[in-house]
Amino acid sequence: MNKKVKIAPSILSADFSKLGDEISDLDKTDCDYIHIDIMDGHFVPNITIGPNVIKSIRGYTDKTFDVHLMIDPVKKFIPEFANAGADIITIHHEIKENVFDSISVIKEFNKKVGISIKPSTPAKVVEKYLDYTDLILVMTVEPGFGGQDFLHKQLDKIKDIKGMIGNKKIDLEVDGGINLNTSKKAINAGANVLVSGSTIFQCSEYKKIIKDLRNV
Repeated sequence: MNKKVKIAPSILSADFSKLGDEISDLDKTDCDYIHIDIMDGHFVPNITIGPNVIKSIRGYTDKTFDVHLMIDPVKKFIPEFANAGADIITIHHEIKENVFDSISVIKEFNKKVGISIKPSTPAKVVEKYLDYTDLILVMTVEPGFGGQDFLHKQLDKIKDIKGMIGNKKIDLEVDGGINLNTSKKAINAGANVLVSGSTIFQCSEYKKIIKDLRNV
């Protein structure tokens, strides 16, 4: 088993009518993170969930909650997500607010810091965050909706960022269009955390598909 590769099922593709059961089912697998997408209908063209939902499902698992905040403004909401049970809080480089101010708030709550970049954002912007972050998230689709096709042009960006990270203990996560084909390409490019929604939740056996994604 390739434990160097972490799998983070994205509950954006889960059945929200039985979300507690979905989290319980994931808890029985060997997934590493549970990825939770937060969208505000402003920074991205969709609205999802808020901290109350995270709080309501926190008791169903001890697995790491990997919370991706696709919202702007973001700083004032960080305490709510931290208190709701987030373990990793990822914010976007592209927000209008000062990113380092938000990083400071995340650290005040002793949570891990993630920085995400959209497909149109160049790899070089990541460099200034490397001493302050635990995770870099490369979006391999335009953020906002699940089920999109993987943007293969992002593979070079993943390679470039992997080179910048070097030996630093920083997760390199990819999110968007991850299936059994694209997961291998992302891993080969240097990613060590794979976010997958549709591929996992459309499979009847979560444990098997997570194992397959890890071992492509």
